[in-house]
Amino acid sequence: MKAFLAKIFAKRIVKKEQKWINDPIQTQDRILKELIAFAKNTQFGKEHHFDQINTYEEFKQYVSVNDYEGLKHYFDEVVAGKADILWPGKPLYLAKTSGTTSGAKFIPLTKESIPYHINSARNALLYYIHETQNSSFVKGKMIFLQGSPILEDKNGLKVGRLSGISAHFVPNYLQKNRLPSYETNIIEDWETKVDKVVDETVNADMTLISGIPPWLIMYFERLVKVSGKENVQSIFKNLQLMVTGGVNYEPYREKVNQLIGRKIDCIQTYPASEGFIAYQNTQKTEDLLLLLNNGIFYEFIPVDEFFNENPTRICLKDVEIGKDYVLILNTNAGLWGYNIGDTVRFTSVKPYRIVVSGRIKHYTSAFGEHVIGHEVEQALQRTIEQFPASVNEFTVAPQVNPTEGLPYHEWLIEFDQLPQNVEVFVNELNLQMRKQNTYYDDLITGNILQPLVVSFVEKNGFQDYMKSIGKLGGQNKVPRLSNNREIADEFYQLNLIKPKIENTHNN
Repeated sequence: MKAFLAKIFAKRIVKKEQKWINDPIQTQDRILKELIAFAKNTQFGKEHHFDQINTYEEFKQYVSVNDYEGLKHYFDEVVAGKADILWPGKPLYLAKTSGTTSGAKFIPLTKESIPYHINSARNALLYYIHETQNSSFVKGKMIFLQGSPILEDKNGLKVGRLSGISAHFVPNYLQKNRLPSYETNIIEDWETKVDKVVDETVNADMTLISGIPPWLIMYFERLVKVSGKENVQSIFKNLQLMVTGGVNYEPYREKVNQLIGRKIDCIQTYPASEGFIAYQNTQKTEDLLLLLNNGIFYEFIPVDEFFNENPTRICLKDVEIGKDYVLILNTNAGLWGYNIGDTVRFTSVKPYRIVVSGRIKHYTSAFGEHVIGHEVEQALQRTIEQFPASVNEFTVAPQVNPTEGLPYHEWLIEFDQLPQNVEVFVNELNLQMRKQNTYYDDLITGNILQPLVVSFVEKNGFQDYMKSIGKLGGQNKVPRLSNNREIADEFYQLNLIKPKIENTHNN
């Protein structure tokens, strides 16, 4: 009965969502007007002349682009329990996230914004049900591995991780099927938690698993080890679906499928404490539907202009396919001109679909090349397609002062399975990188850089690194790119780099 009802509900929701999909520009215009009208009597609204704003051009005049640090004095007042600062009243929750130079960030969640977080996660599943007509997974057990649902009190406001806050809003019809138990979910130490999750789930009829890819891999490896079975498929015979978010799934896909023992349907999502931005609404493509009716007015700054004094700042109607933009949010949680730190690339404008192409802070441009996450991921993926290998994790850093020869990009890669010929693989990776980024190509051609160098990371090296900095588990992940040697040097100091592997066919 549950599976049948899910199909009917899915059909209704998909039809409803289609209204704003068919009317994207007007939807965004309406949201901007609503946000301004709603917040005009707040401290921020008064200081930024919201009562005088009628158009997007006027909005840009009065509201500048800021990151968390730039708005921190407003956030501090919100955290202190003051009302009507960035949004009317007080937020219902504060989502605590790590990052920034000043330590933890506290992102407000309001009674207006929370429903969009909850409904978007639900709708991603409903789109899948509607398209595939597969709803049988709702009858089995599901893992939604989340941060601890225990919330702290801070000046009368409830504080926790977004995933922990979300756990309080899981609908009743999913609660019965849900694992792990509350007792396991509140465990803070990640390795202890994963071991407990394995204990609780190894004998369950698991049909859906949700988590970020590095966590999924860690969980699957332990499951296989504990069970003594060949792969995850032989443990969970009815496993049908995975839901991931937080990072691009593509670099992990092969490894995940290998651990499972077969290909499995996957829904990619783009949730953030700042708002639920996009999800995959079809299995036919890998890109994500940008959610234009989610209480968020989006702005975009071309990546190659971002560090200019006066970069171009546009709204949805002016974006171009194939171009990378820094994503700027204005939300019904009171974020204004907010640089979330991510870069996106449009793959379609009918409807508006994106891929997350990287982090504006995570890039390599020690030589003026401005390589971003999407480019290194694409280069690696295309290399693996030609010369098969299995990669657990990787990160890239510049080597500006090598002991000999020209500077280069150093790729620190943890292989699960080496390519048959390492030298051929590395050469192809360099070639693919040149195809991805013309500035990088110019630097190679002009003998400014030598071809990239691959350093081989020990098994579980990335986990060991994250553990060493106290960030193993949760939503934490190693940046794909750095513009300095901080991370790379730490790998060497921790002895996580293997001695140089000679290029033989036997590796």
